[in-house]
Amino acid sequence: MNNAGFFYALLAYLIWGIVPLFWRELEHVPSTEIVAHRMVWSCLMVLLFIVLMREWRQMMGLLQKPDVLLRLLAASILISINWAIYIWAVNNGQIVEGSMGYYINPLLNVLFGVCFFGETLRPRQLMAVLLAALGVAYLIFVHDQVPYVALSLALTFSCYGAVKKTISTSATHGMAIETGLLILPAIGYLIYLHMSGLGSSGIELRTDAMLALGGLVTLTPLVLFAMAAQRISMTALGMTQYLGPSLQLLIGVMVFQEPFGTDRQIAFGLIWMALAIYSLDQFFNQRKRRLAINPAP
Repeated sequence: MNNAGFFYALLAYLIWGIVPLFWRELEHVPSTEIVAHRMVWSCLMVLLFIVLMREWRQMMGLLQKPDVLLRLLAASILISINWAIYIWAVNNGQIVEGSMGYYINPLLNVLFGVCFFGETLRPRQLMAVLLAALGVAYLIFVHDQVPYVALSLALTFSCYGAVKKTISTSATHGMAIETGLLILPAIGYLIYLHMSGLGSSGIELRTDAMLALGGLVTLTPLVLFAMAAQRISMTALGMTQYLGPSLQLLIGVMVFQEPFGTDRQIAFGLIWMALAIYSLDQFFNQRKRRLAINPAP
């Protein structure tokens, strides 16, 4: 495993784990407006970084690659949808279900690795995926309602990770174009909100400052995630993803007092069992590879 890639992934999920505390401070702002601000400020900040690093010419070369632009557009749309769902969940008392989505995400990455990247699904991995599916199925059976927030977050972010893995370019360059592709629609939407008197910016300095800071909060873990996705496998990427949802779950239950009754405990228990099996499989598989490369004397 690439140590640098593992570190980047770990740091990205640490930030994502505590970010509900930040977004909850903007609960008076509609999620779609926050997403538009995130897109604009993220783009401006990453472009400033590229200019300061004198990497402008290298990034411009990507604009001459239609296949890369198409993939970055797909990634941009996917992450925008993911942002909107997650911010809505945080500000509507659904942090716990949101954390479930990111618990499911590593196991969905395993399936994506098999389907799109030729990675092999080992027996323990299959057992883990089935256990997680059983946890979701239990919630559906008990409540007669699909956990749409959890499943949509898991699906959109796994798709985003898969698309990013197919793009061979600098993380910051890719992110600049990724956010830039939707910056004009985002600006147009913000102008519309301002002209119609529905916007939240320009009223309170603190809100404006936090909306702008949201660009940095957004950009930093995404760049780290993109750097990690290019360096480690989809299955290895899942190993670090437990930190983020664990912190989110603790924040949802202990800070914001969201319900975590027996039904959710059983469903989460099945998913945690799945992740434990998956982690053990990763450990034994990595150990087997090391022994194959460096056999004992």
